[in-house]
Amino acid sequence: MRGLSRSNLHYMRKAATAWSGSIVQQPVGQLPWGHITVLLDKVADPAERDWYAAAAVEHGWTRKVLLNQIIGQLHRRLGAAPSNFTTHLAPPDSELAQELTKDPYVFDFLTLTARTRERDVERALMDRLQETPREFGRGFAFVGRQVHFDVDGSDYYADLVLFNVEQLRYVVVELKIGQFEPEHVGQLGFYVAVVDDRLRRDTHASTVGFLLCATRNDTVVRYALANTNAPMAVAGYTSSAVDPTQLHLPQRAEIEALLATPIDGDSGTTLADQLP
Repeated sequence: MRGLSRSNLHYMRKAATAWSGSIVQQPVGQLPWGHITVLLDKVADPAERDWYAAAAVEHGWTRKVLLNQIIGQLHRRLGAAPSNFTTHLAPPDSELAQELTKDPYVFDFLTLTARTRERDVERALMDRLQETPREFGRGFAFVGRQVHFDVDGSDYYADLVLFNVEQLRYVVVELKIGQFEPEHVGQLGFYVAVVDDRLRRDTHASTVGFLLCATRNDTVVRYALANTNAPMAVAGYTSSAVDPTQLHLPQRAEIEALLATPIDGDSGTTLADQLP
């Protein structure tokens, strides 16, 4: 053979060492050469390397997607979100639901600022509709954002509703800026119950809820999940565009101070005075 570069010869030697024996019988044997070079460059552990090779074959990842999944340490995040699935779902359904979770979710494709609101995160996720289901995992389809439910004359809106076509299961996603609070579980549990009653069919698996928050205390999460009847998981989310702990939601004191600020010179007129 001719025309082989020094780097290609180097990769061939590394590949022969990494996958001794017949490479054809292994998942990596079904991948393009570019994928193999990414695995050799980015993954040192043999078992971890084989995991990513098998996942790339199973899900049909492009080279770029494979690289992003390695950088995001997908093998550590899959199924890692604390949940109450084993309590509220019978096996093997509980194991299947747990497999849908990640912790944290990595939304590096979002462009956020330090004063992002929950609604801004939702809008950004919908603007990047192709990348969003990919981060949630295989088989996820978008159902709706701010999905409206009329419950005895009162209006309620679920942040995101997804459907997993492989498990035939609705997944309700609630996004929260800042620290996890126990009352978040009650809100998500309500939406899970509504979706389970209004949208789920007899052929569908039980509806589950994912609560995504910037930060959490795992002890508080454990107590909160133990006191709800709705199957749900609590996971973090990150974005390289902004530190999620710096995402800002105005507090009551900030709003009151803003309303009390004079806006008309020395007359003492405040913003609150101008409101109806």
